[in-house]
This record gives sequence, C-alpha cells and structure tokens, in this order.
Amino acid sequence: MVELLKVHGSLNAFFILDQTKLTHPLTDPELVAFTRKITDPATGILGGADGVLVVNQPTRAGAVAEMRVINADGSEASMCGNGLRTVARYVAERDQLTDFKIDTMNASLRVRQQDDFAAGVPAFAVEISPVKFANTALPYENLGHQRLIDDLVPELLPGLRFTAIAVPNPHLISFVSKEELAGDDLGELGHRLNTANPYFTDGVNVNFAHILGHNSLFVRTFERGVGFTNACGTGMSATSLAFALTHPDQADFDKPLNVYNPGGMVKTIVHHQQGQYWIELIGNATFTHTLELSEEALHQADLSQVNNINETGEQTNYQQFVAGLPKLDF
Repeated sequence: MVELLKVHGSLNAFFILDQTKLTHPLTDPELVAFTRKITDPATGILGGADGVLVVNQPTRAGAVAEMRVINADGSEASMCGNGLRTVARYVAERDQLTDFKIDTMNASLRVRQQDDFAAGVPAFAVEISPVKFANTALPYENLGHQRLIDDLVPELLPGLRFTAIAVPNPHLISFVSKEELAGDDLGELGHRLNTANPYFTDGVNVNFAHILGHNSLFVRTFERGVGFTNACGTGMSATSLAFALTHPDQADFDKPLNVYNPGGMVKTIVHHQQGQYWIELIGNATFTHTLELSEEALHQADLSQVNNINETGEQTNYQQFVAGLPKLDF
C-alpha cells in the first residue's frame, strides 16, 4: 500500500505523493488523471485540494529530493511556496534533516525547519527564487511595457497600478483599497487573464494586496490553474517584494513582514544580495490526514480503493492559531 498525506500551508491544500516509494512511478498522463480526480471537490477525497505535490529523486547535485506541482486542472506549476513548506517537512521527517535543498522546476531551493508558529503548528522557511522582471519571463505582451513596476495599465483595469514579477511563477500585483479588495475586479481580471487573451497568453497569477501598516499586508490571490485560493506562497512572496520596491517607506528589506491571507498568516523576508533579489517564506506546514491506496489503484486513479483515512489532529492546532490572529474585516 502507498501512503498519501493531505497537507496545507495557510489552507492552500494538497496531497503529497512520494514516488520514490513506488515500484513504478506514475507517467505524466497518469499523474494528471490522478490529480484531476483526487483534487475535485465532488469526486475527490477529503473535499479535494488545490493540487498534488509529487516527491521524486533529486535531479541536481546537492539536493535531497525533487518537488513537482500538479495543479487541480492538470497543469504543472514551476513552483509553489506553500506546497514547498509541506514537502520540506515531509522530507525532513523522512530523512531526519533540518536544513537542505529541494529541486523545483527551475532551481534547487534551500528549506529550513523553524520554531513552531504556535503550539502544534510546525513551520518551515523556504527560499523563493529566482526573481525576474522582464516581460519575457512571465511572459506578457501588448501592454506597452518591457516591465511593469507600479504602472498604470489601462488594458487591464482603470485606475489601478500593477507590478509584474516572476518568482519564477508569474505574478501580477496591485495594491488596492479595502473596497477594491472586496469587490469583483480580482475575480473578473483573474478569469480574463487565465483564459484566451492577448496579454498573458500562458496565464498569470493575479494578486490584490491591501497595506495594513508598516511591514504588514493582506493578500488575496486568483491562482493560475486553480482560481481563488486561501493562500498562494509565491504570490505572497512576490507581493512582499513589490511592497518593498514600491512602498519603501512602509516595507523594509531584511526584516520580517507579516502577510495575512484568507487562510491565515505567513512571514516573508525580502533580500537583495549581490545584485539579486530573493524572498524567504516562513509559515505552517500542516499534515491533516494520512490515507492509503494500492499502487495499482494509484496508476488507475481508482479512488474507490482508498482506505485507512486518519486525521492527525493538527488541523485543530492550526485553527487555534488562526483564531488568535488579529481580526481583519475583509
């Protein structure tokens, strides 16, 4: 039998599948079929999820594992910050490590165990990089800019300023009022830019952020391949960098930022070293359930064979942590 984990970072929920423990790893079409099935709120398990995190053998020297991110719609993301924290915890416990590197699509990223966020809420810090600003890195076109840094973009929405950053996932960011954050524009723009459009032809993650105070933000994300999500780790990281770049009087480099989201809160630290930007994302790595499935059923995406579903009890601890956060009227 193969053990799967249901996990989340800031309620950005996933299933972890460790393919190093399989006799025969799934093919890519099998991974897509399995992901679409298990993450679907109607046909999946435990209410579905935002994607499947696949743990493989490392592909680069110095790393101990590889993480692939298969979104709920079957597309593959180059990175997932919330997911990487949970994979980091899984690998740390599997291999008895506290500070190591995990391969992602574009880079080997450092991950480190942190002090618990709260009682019974394990936390990990993960590196978010590389950072790119050029339109070709996201990519986008037909917007009259080779890069967007706090620019008016009338082709998208009137009156709002946008910043575009690849980390390496592509992110479009706007700092907005509370009223704009609660309105319909984020959903409408996110849907428009993630269907056929002349601007972001590969789609883009769209983030609306409201500044709460010095080094403090609330971020809401429409995620490519997912839609509205409780939190997006790379989105909060890219938005933190945009905050520090465009509001230098309100955000500091090399100091923790509190970034709130619909699923809870993380901390980020924005760095600029040797001419390069990178972000440290620190937050919970919660395991909510374990479940078992035969390898044959896994290859066939036959969820009728799932058994031994057990709660870990960690979700109660996380809910208590969230209940203790400042109340925000969003």
